[in-house]
Amino acid sequence: MGSIKVTLKDGVEKEYPEGITPQEILEDIGGRLKKEALAARINGKVIDLKAPLKENVQLSFVDFKDPEGEKIYRHSTSHVLAQAVQRLDREAKLGIGPAITDGFYYDFDLSESFSPEDLEKVEEEMNKIIKEDLPVQRKELSREEALDLFKKRGEDYKVELIEELPPGETISCYEQGEFVDLCAGPHVPSTGKIKSIKLLNLAGAYWRGEERNPMLQRIYGTSFPKKSHLEEYLQRLEEAKKRDHRKLGRELDLFSLHEEAPGFPFFHPPGMTIIEELLGFWREHHEKAGYQEIQTPIILNRKLWEQSGHWDHYKENMYFTSIDESDYAIKPMNCPGVMLVYNTKMHSYRDLPLRIAELGLVHRHELSGTLHGLMRVRCFTQDDAHIFMLPSQVKGEIKNILDLVDYFYKVFGFQYRVELSTRPEKAMGSEEMWNMATSALREVLEENSIEYKVNEGEGAFYGPKIDFILQDCLKREWQCGTIQLDFQMPEKFDLFYIGEDGQKHRPVMIHRVVYGAIERFFALLIEHYAGAFPLWLAPVQAVFLPIADRHLSYAREKAELLKEEGLRVEIDDRNEKVGYKIREAQVKKIPYMLVVGDKEMESDQVAVRKREEGDLGPQGLEEFLEQAKKERKPDINLP
Repeated sequence: MGSIKVTLKDGVEKEYPEGITPQEILEDIGGRLKKEALAARINGKVIDLKAPLKENVQLSFVDFKDPEGEKIYRHSTSHVLAQAVQRLDREAKLGIGPAITDGFYYDFDLSESFSPEDLEKVEEEMNKIIKEDLPVQRKELSREEALDLFKKRGEDYKVELIEELPPGETISCYEQGEFVDLCAGPHVPSTGKIKSIKLLNLAGAYWRGEERNPMLQRIYGTSFPKKSHLEEYLQRLEEAKKRDHRKLGRELDLFSLHEEAPGFPFFHPPGMTIIEELLGFWREHHEKAGYQEIQTPIILNRKLWEQSGHWDHYKENMYFTSIDESDYAIKPMNCPGVMLVYNTKMHSYRDLPLRIAELGLVHRHELSGTLHGLMRVRCFTQDDAHIFMLPSQVKGEIKNILDLVDYFYKVFGFQYRVELSTRPEKAMGSEEMWNMATSALREVLEENSIEYKVNEGEGAFYGPKIDFILQDCLKREWQCGTIQLDFQMPEKFDLFYIGEDGQKHRPVMIHRVVYGAIERFFALLIEHYAGAFPLWLAPVQAVFLPIADRHLSYAREKAELLKEEGLRVEIDDRNEKVGYKIREAQVKKIPYMLVVGDKEMESDQVAVRKREEGDLGPQGLEEFLEQAKKERKPDINLP
């Protein structure tokens, strides 16, 4: 047996016998990593600590702070969950069990449904498996060996997955004690590496997300190397429950969802007030940025969707109807309608860039099991815009959008990060065109010193895209805004402009949204603000609280003055004590409470209470109005 050279992260080069494992190298170098390493990275690829090294490599170690390490840790915990379930129910069949953001899940086919009480027993068994510190071993199998193994174990779902693997694909499984799972890995070296676990909830899930497939039982959980981190995460979950937009939507009378229209939300007057403020703010700043607004029909002929490519690439998510014996589709996206508007007249290079905006209502067929409040619905309004431009204007337009998105998110107090998604497997257009489009997006991000993550193969079917991932006050992430560069759609719809040379030329097109879906952004704001909206968004901005009936006429007089100045004002004229009225206003999360009694009437003032700060003392109406007008500007707190 020969030797190999191993270059460590700090540049130190060492010589070891061929076949040595990263775990053995850890034993040699010692230190903190020996305890914290979960896997190894050789020449950029993540592998098991027990994998033998057979050639010269650059070697580093992966711990929980590394996103790959976190994923491996949670995925390994899902295997412990599956093992625990099968110890308690030998007939349980395994689905899949990936790591997800902040946790993991595993799907099971069981003869009897789990109850919440069963989770305690499963969690107890998981802790036993962790305490046993079972070695985790990877084994590679031939297709025949893998099929034979999982057929004998009665794992029908694993057999289905193996049968669909392409010929020549490496098939591996991982063993820990009596448990075996089909898995590509990598995994932690032993179950004892996992420390703090918590099973969170149960859900139903169709096998492979298809409604025609069996319904499996899904267990969600999370795990952390330190108990303190788990406790901190569970506290965040509790806070998230309090902020749940579905709960607050009911309590604040913002919207409702009904069995008669699953996935189609109903907005109530207070909710509509907020949405109209969001749309007004959007319109104001888009007009300033040179956008022209249009509106296109919800239902369009099938031929248009075939021309756009949606019929081939998006048909399963669309709704259809028939009119006068012709096939029509309810639009899932706004772009084809915009193409028709562009083509209604001739365009010169002098007209470009042409920025066309549309607050378009779209409908998409989402599976019933995926619907979630306003976060995942079947109809929603996109704050769409399509920009038609010369190739030389691409970078400038993308920069303008980046600045606009940055301004909007700062107004709402969101931090965000950026991702660049490249050509998917099913894509329209030549590779050369895709490379040119992707390079344009990459260059403008780098020229503006914007850090970004690359998502290989995650672009739209017609072009690469930049996505904006918002982080809310609980550090949860949500994809909202997007910029999609499209060289395909102008070709499909034969769009052109007359250039300086008097000849026809093809424009470049950008699809973009800032809010994304208005409904989803509204849900994010409800949770981000915990229902306590800033003054400019609050459905009721101030409420007058008269102490007794004799103060009512004074309250009405002052309320009318504020209404004339554009404030949304109510009067609580119920025959209740003022302390009760104050508590009610706090529950409704009204920004200002204006108490009026004998003293206030005599001094021509109001006693001002602010939602977050409490009693601010007596103020003249003009003084209060001046402050309220400042807060009514959406960017009042923008740095």
